Formats: sequence, structure tokens, C-alpha cells
Amino acid sequence: MHFVISCEMLNFRTLDLNLLRVFDALMSEGSLTRAASALAMTQPAASQALKRLHGAVGEPLFERVAYGMKPTARAEALWPQVREALAALQQALAPAEFNPKLDPVNFRIAMADATAAALAPALVCSIESERALASLQVLPLTTRDPRPLLQRDEADLAIGHFPVAVPAIVAEGRHATLRHLRLRDTRYVCVMRSGHPLAAAPLTLDAYCAAHHLLVSFSGHPHGLADQALAALGRERRIVLTVNQFFTAGRVVTQSDLLTVLPSGFVAETGYGSQLVTAELPFDMGRLIIEMLWPARRDADPAHQWLRALVRAAAAASEPGVLVAQDGGEGAGGALDVATVQPGHADAA
Repeated sequence: MHFVISCEMLNFRTLDLNLLRVFDALMSEGSLTRAASALAMTQPAASQALKRLHGAVGEPLFERVAYGMKPTARAEALWPQVREALAALQQALAPAEFNPKLDPVNFRIAMADATAAALAPALVCSIESERALASLQVLPLTTRDPRPLLQRDEADLAIGHFPVAVPAIVAEGRHATLRHLRLRDTRYVCVMRSGHPLAAAPLTLDAYCAAHHLLVSFSGHPHGLADQALAALGRERRIVLTVNQFFTAGRVVTQSDLLTVLPSGFVAETGYGSQLVTAELPFDMGRLIIEMLWPARRDADPAHQWLRALVRAAAAASEPGVLVAQDGGEGAGGALDVATVQPGHADAA
């Protein structure tokens, strides 16, 4: 063991930093061929660089599998630090400039369907009005903890309700590899079809519990925040249907007597707002806060700064009077139906 450590120290003094670029590309691409292409080098050259990197580190960082190259646990542990260091070096040695009218760029944003419906029109309007060459790719958000998604560079931003991820980022303080921003603050309401038997009078707890319900859950977990609130009161409800999209929820509710619970700001985003009515819930579910998360290494990236500014403006435009904080502001946020906040669950609402 002492020999390996000595070798690592010796090799680090003579380490070619280009090997770290190969490592970063291979972690991102998962394939030696794609990594070589991304770096504009031949595959044999990339393969040789990988061998040299393994020698410098003192152990293999990847193993060949049927679908490409699988990183070892050591590689997974090293990657966030390597990416952050490379980004800092690039910014220090060659600060980037970004002109949205001249520089084509593609951004990947992970968010739920209702969040996308609320923000995408304003984002597109901004891109078109600025005549920017940017394009956006919306990725499905199926988790309440998008940290691995961002750390693996599979998304540039994640927008949603992250009750586990955000407190963890805050706890890491200045050592955190992710940043967060509170975008929206809204309340939950009960949603039903126009003409529903319960729409004519204030909704009581007994009437709510006696009704049948629809739950929106990204993960398929059968209970949400409303069920937790009811359990605290010694009550429960019957969930007839669980879906993973707000649009589906809206369509089903308009054609049935099922009740659902949605953030008030997202009722219109179901696409069936004119056919739905809302009622005050007969119990407290607290507020729903929506957060934007991104890698800390992108903080100083001018293109990413431009994107974050667009998202902040879109969030402010999508619902009058919403809270728009500064980068790094504290909070926990999301966009979903009966959201669960228990650690380990990846539900909507």
C-alpha cells in the first residue's frame, strides 16, 4: 500500500493534465469512442491516455462492459472534484464570453410536465425575442433528488420540489458542489370538475375523506403529502388512481368525480383549467416551494448565467407575485400534485 501511495505522489508531479480531460470526457460519455470524438482525438490515442491515467492513479478507473466503459467507485468519487477543478482552470486561464445571438448552445433542463408548461412559453419567448441561438431540451424529472443527475452532467438544470436535496446542499456550505435558487412559492388546493357534487359548498374534512381521489406521483409511490397530513389527524382517504403527469390528472378529473390536490399555480397547466374548480383544503399542507438546482462549477459560466436569468424571469412571469430569490437562496421547492416529503421517496404530490 505504501508503494502505491508513493507512486501516486510521484506520478502527480509529472501528471499530464490532458489525462484529466480524457477522464472527464469518458465519465460524461460512457464510451471511449464518444469520448475521443468529443475531444477531437483518435480512439487509440484516447485508449493510450486512459492507460497512462490508470498508471498515474495506481489503479484502473474503468472496466469494459457490453455497453461501454463502467467507472469504478474510485472514479465516481474523483469525478466531481476533477470537473470542478477543470472548470476553474478554464475560467482562470481562458474566461469564456457568451453572445446569445452568435453562440449556439443547447441546455438540458429536468422538470415535471406542469413546471415545463408554466415556464417553457416564457423561455421560448425570451429566446425568440433575443434572436438567441440557444435551444432547450426538457428532460423528464422522475426523482425528488436530482443531485446524481446534475453531478453526472446529464442535465444543466433541475427545477422542482427537492425536500431532501436542498437541505443537504445547505448543510455542505461552501463545499457544496451544487447551487440552488428558490423560484416559486405557492399553496395547495383541492381540484375537482365543474359541477362536482362537492363544488357547491365549502369542503369539509368528512366530505373530503368520504370522496375518492387521484394522486400524482412521479415514482408511483401510493401515498403523498395529503395522506401524511390526514394521518396526523387520524384520518385517511381512498386513492382510486395514481398517475405521473399533471395533464393526465386534469383530464381524468374533468371526466370523473375524483378529487385531486394540486399547487394552485399549476391548475391551469393541466390544460383543463376552464373545466376545473378549486376548493380550500380542510387541513393544512403547508406551502410548496419550487427550486432550481445546478452544478457549482457552472456558476461563472456566462452561458449558464444567461440561462438562469431566463429561468428566473420566466418563473416571475408565470405567476404574478411569486417569490424570486437570489442565486443560492435557501428553500426547498417543486411542482407536483400531492407531494411526499419523506426522504427516499420520489413522488410528486
